[in-house]
Amino acid sequence: MRYRLLGRTGLRVSELFLGAMTFGEGDGVGVPRKECARILDTYAEAGGNVVDTAVNYGDGQSETIVGELLKGRRDRFVLSTKYTCTRDGEDPNAAGNHRKNLTQSLETSLRRLGTDYIDLYWVHIWDPNTPVEETMRALDDAVRSGKVLYIGVSDAPAWLVSRANTLAELRGWTEFAGLQVPYSLLNRDVERELLPMAEALGLSVAAWSPLQGGILSGKYTRPGGVGEGEPARLDAGALGEREHAVARAVGSVADELGVSPAQVALAWTMTRSSAVHPIVGARRAEQLADNLGAAGLTLPAELMTRLEEPTGFRLGFPAEFIDGTSKWVYGAAGQRVVPRRRPH
Repeated sequence: MRYRLLGRTGLRVSELFLGAMTFGEGDGVGVPRKECARILDTYAEAGGNVVDTAVNYGDGQSETIVGELLKGRRDRFVLSTKYTCTRDGEDPNAAGNHRKNLTQSLETSLRRLGTDYIDLYWVHIWDPNTPVEETMRALDDAVRSGKVLYIGVSDAPAWLVSRANTLAELRGWTEFAGLQVPYSLLNRDVERELLPMAEALGLSVAAWSPLQGGILSGKYTRPGGVGEGEPARLDAGALGEREHAVARAVGSVADELGVSPAQVALAWTMTRSSAVHPIVGARRAEQLADNLGAAGLTLPAELMTRLEEPTGFRLGFPAEFIDGTSKWVYGAAGQRVVPRRRPH
């Protein structure tokens, strides 16, 4: 496992993050504590050091289990959790990105995780009802208190994230170091605005659902994909031709390279941008071990093209318009200008 720097900070984080959303059996389909321990140990033995959870995962069980499993080795991990989602559906102030919910959610997470600080604290989703100034100032106060070391934002529009970081930079507050978004061969929406913004601002990108619910691992498209008694999140019969076409391309490349489809799909996200860290979750340690094989797997350009062709993805306006008019805008001499490299 290799390590990269988190955003524009000096914190070293592993190529792949471990997602703990499935930890705990509260919803009837989660992972038992004993298997959670095997999963975490498998991840740690491979060199992984980022564990990602949230205050609402498993109705709190995820944070509790993660805290118990990290006892005696907590400082060796970059502990990541999130707030925004409700802790009490009957209380309007038990959700959102305002100062009150941040403060109470943070104290709840610290207690469950059995720690006195969070390495990476995420805003879970944009709350349109809370001014971003309030959120950024409250997060900065949490950092200054020592209870949070770094901050990130998940599931928010590019304009909001860039505004928040510009505001923080102007006022001397803590800036977001990371962005968390869905990203896979079947969901490339972030390439339009969010990923270019993250690269330009130097944000690390944590990619959730990089296997698109298991579709890209071959779970629903290859014989024997779903094991007996194993919970299935999707109805295989509901998958369309696009899903099958992309899954076939992933499977074909995997067979050619002698690796698993999951490894190819995960490697694609990291090859596409050096800012991306896939969040890998698993229900079994063996499944996680296979996913971790994506570390160090770089796909050549011709295979990247084969994987991307069946996605039918287009950047759309304004990117396509700007690229398409560049010769008219800049003239013949402009075509010989070496383009500026995006910062990473």
